Amino acid sequence: MELRLDKYLWCIRVFKTRSDATDACKGNKVQVNGVVSKPSKEVKPGDLLVIRKGPVELTYRVKAALHSRVGASLVPDYAENLTPEAEMDKLHAPTETFFVKRDKGSGRPTKKDRRTLDALWDAMDDDKF
Repeated sequence: MELRLDKYLWCIRVFKTRSDATDACKGNKVQVNGVVSKPSKEVKPGDLLVIRKGPVELTYRVKAALHSRVGASLVPDYAENLTPEAEMDKLHAPTETFFVKRDKGSGRPTKKDRRTLDALWDAMDDDKF
């Protein structure tokens, strides 16, 4: 039994909506057995799926076809997650953020404050910080 690729990705909860799955397929972010595939590609048990989702490359092996979305606890019955642990760690990688603390009620920054902030950002970009 075969199933459309976009519907399968939605059913096993890789994407939140079926249109998200379709857009990923159209954006060349999904491969079936090493070949970039369209949303209408039929997947069958044994196929290897590689999905580029943000910074992570997810890998699944199709175990069985299904025709409706299943609960998260049932997904392992239909798809085997082969994603390496190093890829999963990318999901939890810290992002570098920089916050400038201003006293409450001090108002908007002046032109001088803005120039100082810009100089600080430029120094950080040039690794002089």
